[in-house]
Order: sequence, then structure tokens, then C-alpha cells
Amino acid sequence: MRMEVSDEALAGQAADGDAEAFSALLTRHYDRVFRLAFRLTGVKAEAEDLTQDVCLALPTKLAGFRGQARFTTWLYRVVVNAAHDRRRRAATRANAATGWCEVEQARRAEALEEAEAQDWLTAAMRALPVDLRDTVALVLDDMTHGETAEVLGISEGTVSWRMSEAKKRLRQMKEDEA
Repeated sequence: MRMEVSDEALAGQAADGDAEAFSALLTRHYDRVFRLAFRLTGVKAEAEDLTQDVCLALPTKLAGFRGQARFTTWLYRVVVNAAHDRRRRAATRANAATGWCEVEQARRAEALEEAEAQDWLTAAMRALPVDLRDTVALVLDDMTHGETAEVLGISEGTVSWRMSEAKKRLRQMKEDEA
């Protein structure tokens, strides 16, 4: 029954909330919208995204359909406008990304430096005696000297001495590498 109804009539019904009319319009024109989206974008995934964007916006947009042009002409305009909007958003994101590129590069360089320092410390700690390594690991895990002493069953003064000794040995390892 819906196949005999004109696109314009279906559009009017769909704009009034008729889900069957909307479904019939999508069934009739989905492939056409996708083909146009593909021609506009040249990339299947982009065309699929654009088609979905159009389909999601269509119920709202149908309220603006006045019937002054054929429905397909109006629908093509909706697709073309959506493609233009998508390109503008992509260009805006690209421009913003370019501005942030230097900031991101600096952030990544800093993160790499920190990771390298962490890797060095991890490797150097393996060279420490077990008692020093355990002490350093707990202190580096934000435990106080008192908490570390309690965990290890030693005095707080011993923790302080071990940290001093570990720092001295780590400093020497770093100097030996240079």
C-alpha cells in the first residue's frame, strides 16, 4: 500500500510522526542516499557514517520539508549539506589538532623521558641487594619511613639508612653509565 503513495505524501505523514511512512521513505531512498554519500566522500566507511547521520537527522529535518520541490531533490540537498557540515567539522578538528600538535609532541617526549627513567630505575633496582630493593620499592610506593619500617619489621632509622645507601648506589650506577 505504501509503495503507491508519493514520496511527498509519505514525507508529510512521517513529519507528523507516522513511523510506517518514515520506514517506507527510508526503504525507498536509503540506497540512493548512500550512493550520493559515497560519491561525495569517496570512502565507503565515510559514506556509511554520513548516511547514518542523514538517517538520524531525517525525522527532525522532515518538519522543514514544504513540498515546493520533489522529495528526492530536497533529500539530495539534505545529504549534500550534511557532507559539507562533516567536511567543515573535520577541517576544524584538523586545524585544532595542528595547533595542539606541538603541545602533544612535547607531552609525548616528556612521557617517553619519564618512561625511560622509570625503566632505568627498574633495571637498576634489580642490581641492588634485596633488602635495599624492598625498602626503595615501598618508599617509592608513597609509604612513609615509619610505615615501611613496620612492613619490613625494622626500625625507622634502618629505613632511612637503607634509602641513603640505595640513593648512593643508584647515583654511582648512573655515573658509571655516563
